[in-house]
Amino acid sequence: MFVDRVRIHARAGNGGRGAISFLREKFVPKGGPDGGDGGQGGDVILEVDPQLNNLVDLRFRPHARAAHGGGGSGKNCTGKNGKPCLLKVPPGTVVYPLPPGEEGEPIADLTQPGETFVLCHGGRGGRGNSRFASSVRQTPRYAEDGRPGEAGEFILVLKSIAQVGLVGLPNAGKSSLLAALSAARPKIAPYPFTTLAPYIGVVGGPEETRFTLADIPGLVEGAHSGKGLGHDFLRHIERCAVLLMVIDVAGTEGRDPVEDYKLLRKELRLHDASLGKRPFLIAANKCDLPEAKKHLIILKTAARKTIYPVSAQNGEGLETLIRAIRSILPT
Repeated sequence: MFVDRVRIHARAGNGGRGAISFLREKFVPKGGPDGGDGGQGGDVILEVDPQLNNLVDLRFRPHARAAHGGGGSGKNCTGKNGKPCLLKVPPGTVVYPLPPGEEGEPIADLTQPGETFVLCHGGRGGRGNSRFASSVRQTPRYAEDGRPGEAGEFILVLKSIAQVGLVGLPNAGKSSLLAALSAARPKIAPYPFTTLAPYIGVVGGPEETRFTLADIPGLVEGAHSGKGLGHDFLRHIERCAVLLMVIDVAGTEGRDPVEDYKLLRKELRLHDASLGKRPFLIAANKCDLPEAKKHLIILKTAARKTIYPVSAQNGEGLETLIRAIRSILPT
């Protein structure tokens, strides 16, 4: 199960109550107040775990609770701090607060392995009566209650982190191309929407030339407004430095490759204006089929951009495409 959006309710621990105590020891007739402070309530903390790739764990753990702080005691002993609640999230998690009825602005964008963010702070422990002693108030008989911990509802949204995003219409061959370029093994079948969740693969090579590639579910016309599966997954390419448009240059579904190219450009631009300005390459897939040659010439004229003919089926043109991607990627 791939989950890239969850709603959770988080509550930090309350601070412990301060103690009311007076020193009673032999040979200390006027020991005075010695009540200690309460312990700090536990925080609710998000931590980035690079081993995770989706939010499925939090789907079944929608309530996060941290422990309360312990109460203070005599002899100025401070109460035990509450145990924090640690939630593991994958890289690329964006956190939104949830006011009634709508999402607010993001409050955190967690991208680096090991990065942490305190979602809710624990309450401060109350002060014991020893804190209130003074020259004019030598035997205070009161202490503070602990402060309540923060609480709230939040939306966690995953935006996959990949350097290159594969975009294309259904059955354009994106999954086949991902499998041919990397060790990823997405589902491949001769019908639309076989990809129901983003897949990320790593294109091998020396460490300095290695890059990640994300396969996004197929887009359809109107994807930016919620049609098909593309609307839910377009956000996964927002972080990609380069977009790789995969066009079925053979027109095997009776489609026009030029119209497909224009449709992809339009949907990306309507979803996010910055995607329309993102560096991109065009991979003309299925170039091994007889109908591809004629369509390829027309596509080159319409796009006015270098086209990379490839065949995910037999590996034709893949090395050239990889070199072109590496040359356009930011260093």
